[in-house]
Amino acid sequence: MDWNGQTLLDLYWNAAKWRVNLLVIANLLGGLCLGSLLGYERWYNGRAAGMRTYGLVCMASAAAITIIGYSGYWYGGAAPDAVHPDMTRVAQGVLTGIGFLGAGMIMKEGLSISGLTSAASVWMSSVIGILIGVGFYAAAISLTVLCMVFVTVVNRIENILPRHVSLFATVKLAPEHDWTVEQLAKRLRRFGLRLHEESISIQADAEGTQWSFMISAQDRRSFTGVVDLAREIMSAGHIVALDLQPTRN
Repeated sequence: MDWNGQTLLDLYWNAAKWRVNLLVIANLLGGLCLGSLLGYERWYNGRAAGMRTYGLVCMASAAAITIIGYSGYWYGGAAPDAVHPDMTRVAQGVLTGIGFLGAGMIMKEGLSISGLTSAASVWMSSVIGILIGVGFYAAAISLTVLCMVFVTVVNRIENILPRHVSLFATVKLAPEHDWTVEQLAKRLRRFGLRLHEESISIQADAEGTQWSFMISAQDRRSFTGVVDLAREIMSAGHIVALDLQPTRN
């Protein structure tokens, strides 16, 4: 074949190729818009991954799936039998790759874990991109709306429903003070808190003794709050240092 300028134009810029390119571009824009819409909810709630991250993930997923459906137009359509792509393998690769991105969004500090919802929703934005890529536009729009409504509404429901409040505490005592588990449990009961004795860890040195343990309140409505609890605990003269943190987020 004579690869002159006219031949290349006929291969890569003919009317059929233009129609395919326009459809791919429309899918890219659709993925960008729906992904950004889903990311807005995360950004509105102060999460690190926002509209840009979700928009790019959704658009990239839509692009990867869309071009598989037009393999006959690859390389200008000059070699239609060169490859036989498997849509399911591409989708699997996309979802696996986005899964690694979501894993990087999960942060663990002590017993507190954050970023799980963001990781799940960024993976969901990839699924939305796949739906756009295969042409299920109504399903992609519906999934986006469902995700936004679910995350927003369930978050408010969780704030209403009763649940246990759990904290992980680290207390450092003065060297001359002797503390027992019974004394600790009795002091915590004054604040409506239960001591989990199986979680107690004790470290001792010349500067004093450090206790680490988990506590929980049976009713969060009767819980005085972390600030008030810390103030009450520090009111004891034998406590040198205190660290309180939630066991989950």
